[in-house]
Amino acid sequence: MAESLQTPTHQASNFNQHSDRREAWREFAEVSPSPLPIQGLDVARGELATQLSTCVRLDWEDLQCFEVVNRQFHQWGVEFANAIALRPSNTAYPAYSGMMVIMGAPKDGWLEATFLRPVQFVSGFVTSSRRTVLTAFDSNNTPLAKIESPGANLSTHTKHLPNVRLSLHAPNIHRVTFYTFNGHLTLDDFCFSG
Repeated sequence: MAESLQTPTHQASNFNQHSDRREAWREFAEVSPSPLPIQGLDVARGELATQLSTCVRLDWEDLQCFEVVNRQFHQWGVEFANAIALRPSNTAYPAYSGMMVIMGAPKDGWLEATFLRPVQFVSGFVTSSRRTVLTAFDSNNTPLAKIESPGANLSTHTKHLPNVRLSLHAPNIHRVTFYTFNGHLTLDDFCFSG
């Protein structure tokens, strides 16, 4: 149902001890390294390495179709509100991985995840009939960060591809909402890290 991903950390000194490895990797190195634009992260301060050290990615595949999703992932530190598991029969809402997604329901247009312990990073792949807003809140329900999708991104649209990744990075995230005004949305590969 969920997996904990941990990226290995290597000491530079260990790598330098093996000149053969260094020569082999030289083929793959960039001549002039260029920064990657990752929204919400200050790579210069090393936040990327911190953020990726441990991440919990939820897998919906063990859920039953039309199962109400709330406390199934409690052991992983998150609970959901207004969410059902779904194997999309409408090809406009494809899954990002596997066959299952969760959808904002029974009330259209939103779903919520509440964390049992504060996290610093939240991400998921969203397909929606309208622009979707991902908002993070602290324990006092004060908004901490927000990101929006570019617009509707159903597979039947040519302007925006389905399964756009929405990610937020902020300290002390207690709750997030995915919201689309007067529309439908699905979420896949939801992940978070503390």
